[in-house]
Amino acid sequence: MACRQGMPIIHSTPGGHPAAYGRAPVLYGPGMRDSSRLTRRAALGLTAAVLPLAAATPASAATAIGGERLARDGIQAGDASTLPKKLTARSWLIADHKTGEVLASYRAHQRLAPASTLKMLFADTVLGKFERTRTYRVTDADLADVPSGSSLVGVKPGILYTVHQLWQGVFLRSGNDAVHVLAHMNGGIAATVAQMQAKAKDLQALDTHVVSPDGFDHPGQVSSAYDLTLFARHGLHDDDFSSYCSTRVANFPAGGKKTFQIQNTDRLLSGAYGLRPYPGIIGVKNGYTSHAGNTFTGAATRDGRTLLVTVMHPANGGNEVYKETAALLDWGFGKGSSARAVGMLVDPLSEGGATASPTPSGAKGRREPPGAPPRPRRTVPRPGRCWAVRRVRSRCSRAARSRCAGGGRPWRRPSPGNSTGVDVTRQPLHGPVHNPRSHAGSTPTRAVERLSPLPSDWLAEHGIPAVRKPCAPSVKL
Repeated sequence: MACRQGMPIIHSTPGGHPAAYGRAPVLYGPGMRDSSRLTRRAALGLTAAVLPLAAATPASAATAIGGERLARDGIQAGDASTLPKKLTARSWLIADHKTGEVLASYRAHQRLAPASTLKMLFADTVLGKFERTRTYRVTDADLADVPSGSSLVGVKPGILYTVHQLWQGVFLRSGNDAVHVLAHMNGGIAATVAQMQAKAKDLQALDTHVVSPDGFDHPGQVSSAYDLTLFARHGLHDDDFSSYCSTRVANFPAGGKKTFQIQNTDRLLSGAYGLRPYPGIIGVKNGYTSHAGNTFTGAATRDGRTLLVTVMHPANGGNEVYKETAALLDWGFGKGSSARAVGMLVDPLSEGGATASPTPSGAKGRREPPGAPPRPRRTVPRPGRCWAVRRVRSRCSRAARSRCAGGGRPWRRPSPGNSTGVDVTRQPLHGPVHNPRSHAGSTPTRAVERLSPLPSDWLAEHGIPAVRKPCAPSVKL
């Protein structure tokens, strides 16, 4: 199987297995050959290049809600050079509240500990269930399961609170004690967690797994920048949610006729700890735990446009999460105002949103138009078997091939499934490299030659024609 006027083109499927790139290949079984023979050096070199690909582990699957670009690693933006330079967060996203367009993102679907930003989902789930004026007398049992080390607003057993006051404790002081009281009013912690998970599913926030309603550190409790932005966008459609998350200060009951003042812990809203209030800020929720670090989802309005930003786990603590949020908001209202969308915030299923489908996180194929059915993937039946892709012949003229042989640029394709770091497309077997793209109308024809039996039932299942030609015995490696 010699390589004539070309180089081997190896492409890996998302599962990590080598496969042909382009049209359906012609397959040659054992005991069959083409008109040329495979040299020993070529065979050994090709085997060394292909076997690491065949043994690669499959790419992990992630749910690319909102568009395939949001499932990719790295910064996703129309022009990343205009973005703020010092963004250290492990994940972030900026989107238009009205249209749902995601203007830029970085690892939007990475699952991280959310801390108290998960309280936005708690509010989306429970806020509309009780009248603001309803009163409730807190018991010891309501506070018995509040985790040690939680942020507290100061709820005390025996005091009569209104639902309105409890929600102020949730939004302003991020009080886990207020969350647990409302959760017990809602039927208990377990029932509330189940309802929150169901709400997340309806919002298509599929990166989120709820363990507790307060966002406190628990094994397996995760969310993503994309999901937190969904929670904020959905909540801001509710007048009570918008009112609570934009409140700077309030008076909270201390027993009898006494009250004490509580202040919103959102520093872009309150301007505390050396920060100035961000112009046009309207909330929404911040969070911090020792495991999650700092998390924040903020929203601001300027010139009739509202932007949402979520920043998770910046490198530094303190004010860094707010500074990076403010920088992204500045970009969105400035240089990013005309940016092309890289994804969408999907609508809830209960409001007619289209059901999202899983997409491999490592897939880097061509883009499909919105609403197009998923493309079937063709995979090699088992790893560890040697595949090789070669150019059989080129339709370029003889003169054109001669010009290529005199110094034309090699025709190279990336190998996105190559997790080994070895770019086999840059390793020609032998001879000059032909560049069919340098000539108009030239269309190279490729074929696949296999050095071990190929199951006929697998061929039929995947719709690949098996072309058999009489030939001499195949070369053994």
